[in-house]
Amino acid sequence: MQQMTVLEPERLYEGDDLERSIFGSRVELVRGGGSERYDALPPELRARAAGLFVFRNWFRAEDLDLFPQLKVIVRMGVGYDRVDRDACARRGVLVCNVPDYGTAEVADHALTLALTLRRGLLLHHDIQRAEPPPPWNYLDHPTIRRLSVQTFGIVGLGRIGTAAALRARAFGFRVVFHDPGLPNGVDRALGIERARTLPELLRQSDVLSLHCPLTTETRGLIGEAELRQLPPGAVVVNTARGPVLDLGALERCLRDGHLAAAGLDVLPVEPVPQPEPELVRAYRAKEEWLRGRLIITPHSAFHTPESLQDIRVKGAETMRDVLLDGLLTNVISPDMQ
Repeated sequence: MQQMTVLEPERLYEGDDLERSIFGSRVELVRGGGSERYDALPPELRARAAGLFVFRNWFRAEDLDLFPQLKVIVRMGVGYDRVDRDACARRGVLVCNVPDYGTAEVADHALTLALTLRRGLLLHHDIQRAEPPPPWNYLDHPTIRRLSVQTFGIVGLGRIGTAAALRARAFGFRVVFHDPGLPNGVDRALGIERARTLPELLRQSDVLSLHCPLTTETRGLIGEAELRQLPPGAVVVNTARGPVLDLGALERCLRDGHLAAAGLDVLPVEPVPQPEPELVRAYRAKEEWLRGRLIITPHSAFHTPESLQDIRVKGAETMRDVLLDGLLTNVISPDMQ
């Protein structure tokens, strides 16, 4: 059987023993040098590539012309917004993701952000490092509340959203979710509650945690009008995708005190562009009005050594299933916008 060539341009890993154990002798795996530019790959390599792994790179419509034999793209992550799926569908290129890795890590991260803010850990940590040293005492602050009197609202109850719901429930939150794509009965199975509409969810969410994919429907889903529907003193957590949440609207609602705090693992543009968004600039400048109220992590919620191993294994298994065995494992339907 003739070998198929699969490219991993970003060189996430060294060696190919693991992939060989999954592909067998049917695949020639070639790792690139880490360049974000596909045209930096040798033309003869691009010409025979049937499969492509994508991690942080973007794959745009114009990139398709570089890979005339391309059949399958595996996005090594849960989100698939980095790949132009419409262009791929027109060319008959299947796009897959890896939906079942990092679930625990991202859910843990979301709850950690919420708990750190709601228990005042960041606030007291920052203040105890001040000069001169402050009194050895607690502070009253809108971020700090008992968990069991709060509602933890979840937008998007997929794998990660479900894991976050179970964790929040274990900590004593009342948990409510909104996800129009789920059948009836999910709430009963998990022991949580369902909001029929987004406004219904927002009005009762003391903590709002975002777990929906980035699609045409969810881009800009949470803007200023939506944030103003949250109860005064609410906390917003985003470990999903940056463009789901309007960063300027978040800054305004934090600045005027409508929101108590926010925890962000994702931003609308990554890495952070110059000039920096006002909220990021104020955060990095340690402006007093934000003290103890904002946490930003660099899209790292997924990251553990174990999750990176998972994504390597599961990404290779998905490529094998789809490219070699003709299955539809983790194929993203073109009509999922």
